[in-house]
Amino acid sequence: MKRQMIVPDTVLKCEDFGVTIHEKGVRIKTWAPCAIRVRIALYETGDDLFREELPMEKLKDGIFKIELPLKYVNYYYTYILTCAETDYEVVDPYAHSAGPNSQKAMIIDLKASNPEGWEKHRIPDALPQHEAIIYEVHVRDFSANKCAGIKNRGKYLAFTERGTGCDKTPTGLDHLIELGITHVHLMPVSDYQTVDEYTSRNYNWGYDPVLFNVPEGSYCTDIHDGYARVRELKSAIMAMHEAGIRVVLDVVYNHTYESVHSNLNRIAPGYFYRHNADGSLSNGSGCGNELATERPAVRKFILDSLKYWLMEYKVDGFRFDLLGLYDVQTVKEIANELRAMRPDIILYGEPWVGGDSALPEADRFLKTKQVGLGVGLLNDDFRNAIKGDNDGVGRGFAFGLTDMKPWVELGIVASTEMKDGRKGFAASAEEVVNYASAHDNLVLWDKIEKACGIYSENEKLAMHSLSLAIVLTSFGMTFIQAGTEFVRTKLGHHNSYNAGDDINMLDWRHKHEYIEHYEYIRGLIAFRRESDFFKWRTQKEIRDHVVFYKAPEGCILYEITGRGGKRCVIAHNGIPVSQEIHCPDGSYRIVAESGSYYGEKGAMLEIAGKDHVAVAPYTSLILESVLPQV
Repeated sequence: MKRQMIVPDTVLKCEDFGVTIHEKGVRIKTWAPCAIRVRIALYETGDDLFREELPMEKLKDGIFKIELPLKYVNYYYTYILTCAETDYEVVDPYAHSAGPNSQKAMIIDLKASNPEGWEKHRIPDALPQHEAIIYEVHVRDFSANKCAGIKNRGKYLAFTERGTGCDKTPTGLDHLIELGITHVHLMPVSDYQTVDEYTSRNYNWGYDPVLFNVPEGSYCTDIHDGYARVRELKSAIMAMHEAGIRVVLDVVYNHTYESVHSNLNRIAPGYFYRHNADGSLSNGSGCGNELATERPAVRKFILDSLKYWLMEYKVDGFRFDLLGLYDVQTVKEIANELRAMRPDIILYGEPWVGGDSALPEADRFLKTKQVGLGVGLLNDDFRNAIKGDNDGVGRGFAFGLTDMKPWVELGIVASTEMKDGRKGFAASAEEVVNYASAHDNLVLWDKIEKACGIYSENEKLAMHSLSLAIVLTSFGMTFIQAGTEFVRTKLGHHNSYNAGDDINMLDWRHKHEYIEHYEYIRGLIAFRRESDFFKWRTQKEIRDHVVFYKAPEGCILYEITGRGGKRCVIAHNGIPVSQEIHCPDGSYRIVAESGSYYGEKGAMLEIAGKDHVAVAPYTSLILESVLPQV
C-alpha cells in the first residue's frame, strides 16, 4: 500500500533510535507510525525459541520506547507490531548486531566489542581524494583459496594475518602492502540475505541488504556470538589502518532484499519505497524495489547509518551502489554532513540506475550532478573507450580500435574540458573514478579472451597491461579490481554474484605465474604515488600542465609537467604494430615500456631535433625528464 505521510520533527530529530545503553539501563526506541501497539520480544540467545514479551510505551508521532534493566544487555530482541489487528514480528532496522541469519537484533554493548588497541590505533594520514588508489575486493574472495596460506579463510580476520604466502610470494595483507594501494574497497559487509550463516555453503556478493548497520555474519568466526562479527570487522579495519591502508565500505541503500515483507515496510508500510502511478513498487534497482531517498525519514535513516559506520568503525570512505537512484539533495547532505565529521573521507559511486525508476530523471544523481560536491563517479565512458563493451566482443582502444582515441584522451584528463573544446562530465579530478573492470561483468582478462581470443598469449597480456597502464597514468581516483594485477580470471562468467568460490576466489598462484605483469602494475602504482605528475586536481591545473601531441593513428602521446618542473612523456600504442613518435627534446629516463617497469633503474634516452622513438605494439612508454643540475 502506498502512503504519503508527513514525518514530524520529533522523528527526524530523534538521535537514539535502536538501542542506547546508559548507566541505569537500556533504552530502545523505534518509529512505527502505523502500529496500534508495539511489544518487544526478548530472547536470551540468537537461536532461542522462548521469549519474554514486554509492552513498549507509545510516545507521540508514532515513536515507541521501552526502558530495560542492564541485565538485558547481550539479549536478542525483535518488535511485535500490531497493525489493523494483525501482528508482525520485525527486526529493528537500527540494530547494531544480530543473531544468525538476521532473525533477531542484539542488545550489544559496543564498547565491549572493540578489539584491544582499537580506541588509540593510528588511522593513516589524510590523502586528497583524487590521489586514492582503490582496491576493490570481496571479503570471501580475498582468502577463500587454500593456496593463500591464510588461516581464517573467507573471514574478516584474514585481513589481520601477516606472513602469509603462496609459491614464495606474499598473499593477503602483506600483498596489499607490497602492491602499494592506498584504499581497500570492501564489497558489501553489512548484513545480507542470501548466504546461510549456519553453513556458508552458498555464495553472494552481498548486494541484497537486510540489516544496514550490522556486519555480515558469514564472514565472522562465531555466528552465535553477536560480538564476533563486530569485533572481527573492527580488527580487520584496524589491521589495514596500521598497515597504512584506508578502508572504504561498499554501501547499498538503494533497495532491500525483501519488499512488502521487509523490516522497513513492516515498520512504516509503503513509506520507505517508491511506487509507480499504478501503486506497484518502482524497480529502478532491478532487485524488486527501490528506497525513496527523497523522503525525510528515509534520508535520515541513510544519514544515521553512514554516520554510525563512520564513527563506530572508523572507516575512511563509502562507495554507493546505484547512486543514480539517490535524489540529488540526499547526496548533497551526505557529502556535507560526512565531510563536516571527517574532512578527508572519500565518497564515490555508480552514476546510473538498474532499471526504470519512479524518481524523475532531473532529481537523480547522475553524471554532472556531482560537480562541486567532491563526490566521485565511476567513469564508464573511459572504461568503455579503453576496452569496449562489458560482456561482448566489442573492442576499445587498448584492443586495437583506434576510433576510441579521442575518448581515451578525454578520460586521461579526468573527463574535464580539454583545450580543444572536448568536454566530459567532470570539473575536477576528484569527481572521477578511473577503472578498466570491477566486480560486475567480465573481468579484464576474460573480456580480452572473448573479444581478442585469436591473438597470441603475449599480445593478450600486452593488452591487459596497456589497459591498466592507461588507468594508472590518468587523472582522477584510480580503481583496481582485486586480482587484475596478476591476471585474474573467472573463466568467462560475466555475472558471478552467486557462482561460488571456485569462480570468484582469488587464485594466488597467478601472482607467481604472472609475476612480471604484477611487478609492472606494482611499479606503476609506486610511480604514481611517488611522483607529483598526477596530483593536479582542478580542471585549470590539468589544462595548464598537460599537453597532447600529434601522434600516429592508434597512438596517444601526452606530456605532464610536475610541480618541480620535471616532465613526464607518456605514449600509449593500442595497435598490433610498432609506431614511431616524436617527443619533445630533452634527457629522459625510461620508466616503463613493453610491460616492464624500470623506475630509477631505467636506461637514459636523449631526444633532440627530429629524433623518433619507437613504441611497441599494445604498450605504454613512460619517460621522465632528467633536470640538469644547477
